Amino acid sequence: MTKIIYVTTLLLALVSCDQTAKETKNIDTSAIETDQTSYEEPIINFDKKTWDFGTITDGEVVEHTFRFTNTGSKDLVISSASASCGCTIPNWPKEPIAPGEKGEIKVEFNSNGKKDMVTKDITILANTNPVKTILQIKVFVEKKS
Repeated sequence: MTKIIYVTTLLLALVSCDQTAKETKNIDTSAIETDQTSYEEPIINFDKKTWDFGTITDGEVVEHTFRFTNTGSKDLVISSASASCGCTIPNWPKEPIAPGEKGEIKVEFNSNGKKDMVTKDITILANTNPVKTILQIKVFVEKKS
């Protein structure tokens, strides 16, 4: 009796695995992120992804504009741009950027209360592959004399 239960369980497991393999073959993998770039999606291509403001004095507010081009074949939509700190404020285009068109992300940094070397990341989320792009600003903040 034990052998019958064992054989039945084994057969059910094999049939179940075969069914799972058949279902897996039918999965649409087009939405899965990969390192490969498709020509049928937006591609955000920045002139530069980092910017060094050099040396400024505590309390100064500085601004830089990151410029990019949509080198893909679909409209680029930036859903958000957020900074790693409240002292850094990004401003991004809210309307879609057509293929071949250019856009800008302006970043403002307030050095009030900061000192020495400061590095801040700006995370861009868009309908690209990968979804996340990181921009970075650097600045050395000196104390007021």
